[in-house]
Amino acid sequence: MTEKIGMGRRDFFKGMSLIAGGATFGLTVKTGHALGANGIEPAGAEALDYPVQDLSAKISRPVTVAVMGAGARGGTYARYAERYPEAMKVVAVADTNPQRRKAMAEKYGVAKNRCYGDFHEMLAAGRIADAMIIALPDDLHFEPAMEAMAQGYDLLLEKPMAQTEQECLDLLKRQRETGAIVGVCHVLRYAPYFRALKSAVDDGLAGEVVSVQHMEPIEYAHMAHSYVRGNWHSAKATTPIILAKSCHDLDIIKWLLGKRCEAVSAEGSLAHFRPENAPDGAPARCTDGCPHEATCPYSAIDIYTRRRKHMHVFDLPKDCTREEVLEKLRTTDYGRCVYRCDNDQCDHYVANLRFAGGVTAAFSMEAFTPWGGRRTRIMGTRGFIEGDGTKFTVYDFRSGSQRVWAKKVSEIAEYKGSGHGGGDLALVRDFLKAVDAHDESMLSSSLAASVESHVMGFACERSRLSGRKEPVPTACG
Repeated sequence: MTEKIGMGRRDFFKGMSLIAGGATFGLTVKTGHALGANGIEPAGAEALDYPVQDLSAKISRPVTVAVMGAGARGGTYARYAERYPEAMKVVAVADTNPQRRKAMAEKYGVAKNRCYGDFHEMLAAGRIADAMIIALPDDLHFEPAMEAMAQGYDLLLEKPMAQTEQECLDLLKRQRETGAIVGVCHVLRYAPYFRALKSAVDDGLAGEVVSVQHMEPIEYAHMAHSYVRGNWHSAKATTPIILAKSCHDLDIIKWLLGKRCEAVSAEGSLAHFRPENAPDGAPARCTDGCPHEATCPYSAIDIYTRRRKHMHVFDLPKDCTREEVLEKLRTTDYGRCVYRCDNDQCDHYVANLRFAGGVTAAFSMEAFTPWGGRRTRIMGTRGFIEGDGTKFTVYDFRSGSQRVWAKKVSEIAEYKGSGHGGGDLALVRDFLKAVDAHDESMLSSSLAASVESHVMGFACERSRLSGRKEPVPTACG
């Protein structure tokens, strides 16, 4: 896409030929359909056939990997070695939790002398693998990443990559000095849905993009679990929620547009999960006989023992008893009343973003929804695209046709269990290919690309706190 929205005469007729000649993209155009009531998938819509890539890396030898952090994220990425042992081998693990460390070591046959209590111990051993996965808490990304690159590791680095803008820039500087392959875990870029959506935009199916609306519905119980009671309850200890949760979304918006973000304006606050909003008589914990437990939507007893959501945090077996879960709720932060936690993360956040060429985007992060999954609307000069995270519809203004991408990724055998719509393991696939070929261009979310969206997030937070529109610095020079 060009940097300016306006089209010259030649570009206009070129765009006309692309839209009218749907066969150029392997598409069939059907005219005369009215847009459905919800804007998606009217009767008779034609299918868009952007293919789903298989998950096998198909590389010359297994890449050896040391895993820093054996929790949910580290365990997810390590799972690639279980499915594709010919492409990846886990040879070391570090985690302060002995149960998690032991479980990963046993699963992948890691030698006892390659099991470490924390990341300092692993780094003290020197370079013991081709690559390292850093899936530690947010405040423990920067130090090990800087040292691992200095030791010659290629890195798969969980987002957000660091807690400050300057640390992000320092990581980029170190990467350029060492030549390390560094992939940041912006997993949505690798999900088949978002790859197809990106292809639709790049192929000009909506013409030149003028504006984007993008919403991240966190889902009310997920908000309570992760950002009120959980590991990311404190912006000061980790990162502000615009980075801790929504740097995925800022990154997707920037990636879809392929343009530099120039300025942002943001608003948001912690509106609900505050002590003054606690109902009368609510105790410190849901397990302390709360008189509102039967009706509170944020009841820990309901979320964890009845619906058994987010259970991975307890390190309990799948067949654990209700009493075992209740004991965890009595003794960990996950049993605390959501109105009596020391949390400071926003529960709603909006940002207006201006990109090069005058393109605009409106982003909304919302805690109070009954579902998760991203919603995106793309407004172009010749069409409109609307998607819900699993399918999207392209509406053509001139012909009135609708075309739908709706591949059921979760039903594809090799994608089952790959989180974020298939993006988790697809990211590992591309990372291993990049390491094997020592070619950063094989990664969509290189460190340089990801720094840009992180800088956007820090600018959003400055704007939210100051009440002013903020310029977005050029991160990569």
